[in-house]
Amino acid sequence: MARKEFQYRGYTGEQLKELSVKEFMALIPSRERRSLSRGFTHEEQNLLKKLENKDKVKTHARQMVILPKMIGKTILVHNGKDFVELTILEEMVGGRLGQFALTRKKAGHSSGGKK
Repeated sequence: MARKEFQYRGYTGEQLKELSVKEFMALIPSRERRSLSRGFTHEEQNLLKKLENKDKVKTHARQMVILPKMIGKTILVHNGKDFVELTILEEMVGGRLGQFALTRKKAGHSSGGKK
């Protein structure tokens, strides 16, 4: 059975890549739309410049909204201790980098001793 092609609000991944940031803003939820309407921070601008030249970039900008032009790139996002490698997939578009770089580990408690 063939894998169903991913669509974000009726747009395929290739169509999303062709959209400008203004056009993409109309598709995303209000929280992310407001963040993008205020413009990119200095750190976010640097990240976008580096992504044009490289496929693998380190960043601390966890609040950065994932844009369609990031699809297929590898971004190392800081989680407070070290950098977590994220390969941006079509399903991640519209989210934030910090959503996918978890800051907490699952506590693995061992079984207690019996008395």
